[in-house]
Amino acid sequence: MEQGGILPNVNTFSILVDAFCKEGELSEAERVFKMMAQKGVEPDVVTYNSIIDGYCLHNRVDDAAKLFGLMLERNYAANVVTYNALINGYCKSKQIDKAWLLYQEMLDKGLIPDVVTHTTLIGGFCLVGNFHAAEQLFDKMHAYGQSPNVQSYATMLDGLCKAKQVDKAIAMFQQMENHKLEPDIVIYNILINGLCNAGKLEPARELFEVLCAKKVEPDVVSFNTLINGLCNEGHISEAFTLFNEMEGRGCVPNSGTYNVLVRGFLRNGDKLSVEQLLREMNQKGLAADASTAELLLDLLSNDASILQLVHNI
Repeated sequence: MEQGGILPNVNTFSILVDAFCKEGELSEAERVFKMMAQKGVEPDVVTYNSIIDGYCLHNRVDDAAKLFGLMLERNYAANVVTYNALINGYCKSKQIDKAWLLYQEMLDKGLIPDVVTHTTLIGGFCLVGNFHAAEQLFDKMHAYGQSPNVQSYATMLDGLCKAKQVDKAIAMFQQMENHKLEPDIVIYNILINGLCNAGKLEPARELFEVLCAKKVEPDVVSFNTLINGLCNEGHISEAFTLFNEMEGRGCVPNSGTYNVLVRGFLRNGDKLSVEQLLREMNQKGLAADASTAELLLDLLSNDASILQLVHNI
């Protein structure tokens, strides 16, 4: 570029920095950032945001915080995108107190947190088990004139299900539909999983069947979740029937599907079905996970045919 008489400007460098960060090539991003100073090109807030976000996405939140401090020292005005990136880094590393301080700093500076800010913090509170604070913040979004989006609901629903507040999650799901937001497959999977974990198998079945009516295609996570729920409740025949329907409904069973079924048949004492599934796994190059392997070794240590199959996968 320079040989052709075209000097790279701040936009060019920012594009390069952002591309390297998104690819996880942080050392290259840092090299380009240093090159800017050598070329006499001042970085702008977009450049800083890209590197801060890159650090946070790759669990280098301390480096992100240092760069954030340097940015402020050099009198660059951090914007909502900057704060969102660093808040995300702190939330991912379970440093929710630091994330909350940044949120308060935003408000003090007159910056209006957006849907991304709130959704990230809601996820952070859920990650550390503070579901009450997550709910409060979710409700607070309306005070800023913002409506939770599908991602906001997914984050909150996941938190409620993990807190074993499935009834509240279902009520929130209905609220979402009342607000004319279309749930995606992630939302349905979260709820099906929550219902199965709570032993509410019939509502989980009904929600799974609702997918077709809503023109939302179940994915492998949907099938695996319900199959696992059925196996855990002892409905192994129904689980196997659902497994056999998968490919006909455009969904290919994966390693998780087979592992769930193998464990179900093992708990049911059905060695023939276990052997059949292990053979299929071997043919498809799928691996038994640690839980399945441990169960196999515990229960079938005297069965040479099964053990041979385990060694092959």
